Amino acid sequence: MAGPTAEITLRWKSGLVFTGGGKGRPPVTVDGDSKAGSSPVETLLIAAASCTASDVVSILEKQRVKLRSLDVAVQGQRREEHPRRFTAIHFVWTIVGDGADETKARRAIDLSLEKYCSVVGSLAPDIRISYDVAIA
Repeated sequence: MAGPTAEITLRWKSGLVFTGGGKGRPPVTVDGDSKAGSSPVETLLIAAASCTASDVVSILEKQRVKLRSLDVAVQGQRREEHPRRFTAIHFVWTIVGDGADETKARRAIDLSLEKYCSVVGSLAPDIRISYDVAIA
């Protein structure tokens, strides 16, 4: 039985600039030259970060953490030769909130990365995923 589907449309603007997104939603600009928007590779990191961050926010709220801020920096290591795909992705989380502690944060991040985030789950299984977390 087939599961839910996701669908976007993408339109070429000029050069290596494209806009696209889900039907009825504001478009996202992606630029292969990284001038008019994030590159496709950066956009993949944005997708992974926002997917996990959405999970982490939901899980922390269920743990009764009152978030004041949550930041995620992501660095992807790529191969030198083509295809220059990711070989490792490292997340750095900074979480501020009443009731936030490292145990709750790590539990939420682990659940997202290992079970819930469909973007990370769609990546090649040999990509090393790691993270650091700071509770500020």
